[in-house]
Amino acid sequence: MAVNFADAVNAYQKIARKDSLPGLETRGNSSSGDFADILRTATQDAVGALRAGEQQTLAAAAGTADLNDVVTAVGKAEMTLQTVVTLRDRVIQAYQEILRMPI
Repeated sequence: MAVNFADAVNAYQKIARKDSLPGLETRGNSSSGDFADILRTATQDAVGALRAGEQQTLAAAAGTADLNDVVTAVGKAEMTLQTVVTLRDRVIQAYQEILRMPI
């Protein structure tokens, strides 16, 4: 069974134009934004944590930072990096699962 790409795109656009679909109503507060905004904010927070760890490390190398602050910032940066890598791996795994689905 061949699927026409243009028909699939038109079907997705038709669904996207509808205000709401049964079972897919927005819940909670609608001021949180869409998925792209949430992803952008999370990415900016992750980059901020990594930069804070780097700045604390540079301050420690210069001898102007408290060791506890350095360890805390580097620990947060390490945890953030592990979280980002795990999320990346899960997204790639989900994408590969989608590619294996029969049409």
